[in-house]
Amino acid sequence: MAARIVIEPGKRSGQPCVRGLRITVWDVLSWLASGMTEQEILADFPELQPDDFRAVYEFTADLGLGVLVPDRD
Repeated sequence: MAARIVIEPGKRSGQPCVRGLRITVWDVLSWLASGMTEQEILADFPELQPDDFRAVYEFTADLGLGVLVPDRD
């Protein structure tokens, strides 16, 4: 699934994009965080596919595993 996320130098400043489109992982997450549903995003961006969301979630989950969160104590 993560194969849907690609990084190409020179495209969107090398940010991870969905299937080589000019739509970044961060774009998708920002739209979701703003309250848009997957269906609304698909309607606005018909080049996206339902499986792209799962790829975005998987990519960011894997990325998050490498982040060390300091104790708040």
